Amino acid sequence: MMRRRLGVNIDHVATLRQARRTPYPDPVTAASIAELAGADQITVHLREDRRHIQDRDLRLLKQTVQTKLNLEMAATPEVLKTALDVKPDTATIVPERREELTTEGGLDAVHHRDHLKKYVQNLRDGDIHVSLFIDPELEQVRAAHRLDAMTVELHTGKYCDARGEPERRAELQRLIDAARAASKLGLRVAAGHGLNTMNIRELVRIEEIEEYNIGHALIARAVLSGLDAAVREMLALLAV
Repeated sequence: MMRRRLGVNIDHVATLRQARRTPYPDPVTAASIAELAGADQITVHLREDRRHIQDRDLRLLKQTVQTKLNLEMAATPEVLKTALDVKPDTATIVPERREELTTEGGLDAVHHRDHLKKYVQNLRDGDIHVSLFIDPELEQVRAAHRLDAMTVELHTGKYCDARGEPERRAELQRLIDAARAASKLGLRVAAGHGLNTMNIRELVRIEEIEEYNIGHALIARAVLSGLDAAVREMLALLAV
């Protein structure tokens, strides 16, 4: 029986804290609870507008995370400088727009290749594992490979939001095809965005996907059942 790795995104703990600008709830504490429950990785997104995770959080997490720290980041000089200074285990480059509520889609690695290439190279030169958050499209997978990324995280939003069985099956097939293509190219495969206890059940059957990064559903569940229980519940679903 194989269990895929679970990355717990704690951004929404920080969102709750920032709503009142209080010292609590502390995402650093949440990370420790998630790890004690069995999480394999802690994921945070240091946004340009600092709407949730703060620089203080990132630096403390680097000091306290016992598993792996995954920093989601836009391809900007400021965040690159922070990443090279803090040195998370993984840097996942994501698209970012100030007006969006959450990340709305994958990177366009095809058309932004020249811009992304220097960021991938600088991160790799800094001994940081580089992942690109992309839509499950074959051309995006191939572009990520050409950029020398080490991992692709497949954006699962369209699959999670699909209305009706035909659309859901089509989106699932896109994920299967992209995961297989990435694996054949030697890329590690992760997946994330919009995943919860219901829609993840079919995705864990895709052998090529090694890791799932999940945040909102876990934190929402934790409000009612506790973070420890929420993490353990998701880990049980990954043990297939």
